[in-house]
Amino acid sequence: MAHATTLQIRLGKALGVALLAAALDQLSKWAILTYVMAPPRVIEIAPFLNLRLGFNYGVSFGMFRDTLEAWPGLLAAFKLAVAIGLIVWAAKSSQGTERIGLGLIAGGALGNAQDRWRQGAVTDFIDLHWEGWHWPTFNGADIAISAGVVFMIWACLPSKANEVPRP
Repeated sequence: MAHATTLQIRLGKALGVALLAAALDQLSKWAILTYVMAPPRVIEIAPFLNLRLGFNYGVSFGMFRDTLEAWPGLLAAFKLAVAIGLIVWAAKSSQGTERIGLGLIAGGALGNAQDRWRQGAVTDFIDLHWEGWHWPTFNGADIAISAGVVFMIWACLPSKANEVPRP
């Protein structure tokens, strides 16, 4: 029996992170749509956090909504292509932190792409606010993408072992 190559192992791990992130995102959206927001309403969780159902037909923060609302499959296909590219990149990366970051970003893209294929828009439900100012409503996929970016930044920071000693 042949042993898995390093590339195959890395691919499997990155794909596992991506699929877990996408699955958790879809599970949270299913619960929100099926149980929590039936009927849709605003649910105050904390003085700065509400659950409020929304659907994003555009890209980030609803940009290009008018252009993309009629073509949800186009944006979903683009996100799928980006997710595949990120998984390939992760498989080729020698840094575990970078692989996790890329897997989380890919998983978030897959979760939001699935919404676009299924319903033509991304389901958002997390509403952060302060003193009357509201951040655009977001979801679990957006959290995975943001966490992935943090991992990517962390991977770029020099570690103590890699620092060049100063004379």
